[in-house]
Amino acid sequence: MDTSKTRELAWLRTIAGELATSTITRLEETLPWYSEMPPGRRSAVGLVAQNGISSFIQWYEDPSTTPWIASDVFGSAPRELLRSISLSETLQLIRVVVTVVEDRVAPRSEALREAVLHYSRDVAFAAADVYARAAEARGLWDARLEALVVDSILTGESDDELPSRIAALGWNGGGEAAVLVGTSDRAVDVDQLRRTSRHAGADVLVGLQGNRLVLVLGRMHLEGKEGQPAPAPLEFIEIAQLLSTHFADGPLVLGTTVDNLVDASRSARAALAGIAVARSWRGATRPVAADDLLPERALAGDGLARRSLIEQIYEPLVDQSSELLETIWCYLDNGRSLEATARELFVHPNTVRYRLKKVSEVIGWHPTGAREALIVQSALIVGSIAQSGRRKASSSK
Repeated sequence: MDTSKTRELAWLRTIAGELATSTITRLEETLPWYSEMPPGRRSAVGLVAQNGISSFIQWYEDPSTTPWIASDVFGSAPRELLRSISLSETLQLIRVVVTVVEDRVAPRSEALREAVLHYSRDVAFAAADVYARAAEARGLWDARLEALVVDSILTGESDDELPSRIAALGWNGGGEAAVLVGTSDRAVDVDQLRRTSRHAGADVLVGLQGNRLVLVLGRMHLEGKEGQPAPAPLEFIEIAQLLSTHFADGPLVLGTTVDNLVDASRSARAALAGIAVARSWRGATRPVAADDLLPERALAGDGLARRSLIEQIYEPLVDQSSELLETIWCYLDNGRSLEATARELFVHPNTVRYRLKKVSEVIGWHPTGAREALIVQSALIVGSIAQSGRRKASSSK
């Protein structure tokens, strides 16, 4: 090392404290976000700035250590600091440090001025690398957490920590939720899938389990353009239709809508039960609602489907009147023939029509269609079996 460089190094070490003080003062004067920070984080930012000055002196002594020295500028920064200031703010910090050092050091010699410029470039690249690594780690952590949340929803083994985990993922879906299940290629483009969801006004949690793709959907709060009302949110079945292109060929089932994401396990159970039997209905749409597969699910032993049939169809008819229940039984047993039903009940066919219309108003299904007749008849069967079982249980007491 030549004599002039030795003198400059000695001089740099004597003014290191002065440079650090000037840097802190300049940060307070030029960066509003720095002044607004809590004292602890402001101290950590100041320490990063001091490290920048110290590492510049070390680098000037031995430029071959550039990658390590530049990275060490951020070595003492706590993780919460890297999360609390952005890359843009970090570059502003570097600019202030470099400006202070350059203003004080550059006039001394051309060699020092060039050294400051080269070092500032290396530190900027080091900062970008630090944030890129942090973003990558965050992405991996988010992916693991998302997989854990989706798995908890699928298994129904949620705990008190599920809401906080959902919040940590930045979930934007408010209110109701539903689960969409189908098959997918391993090369599914998750980023494109998320973009499609956002354009449909939905937030999504993605779970890939082998060749099964699970999407947990929630509608986002939409805001209208200036002076215009917010657009009406899409129904979940409409959102599922937009997302269907991201699934491979095969059944695609949308679970029942639930009040919130924490209760999504009920929607997941319905969707999974629907996937298991969807191929047994030749006329199934794609996607198909799990509630449209209630007969198949009930025959396959799905208790949730049986309860849904009883609660949505059988019990409302029983509560309404025995006349409606008798009419729908006769109508279905007579092959959906108005005349045959009217003869058995000793009423006019128009009376049968009126009662069938009343049935559809009570339960929401119109039994005159072949598919809906199957759903209603399945409900009558499982409801009668359940009622008979309750009678036997009460008589044995």
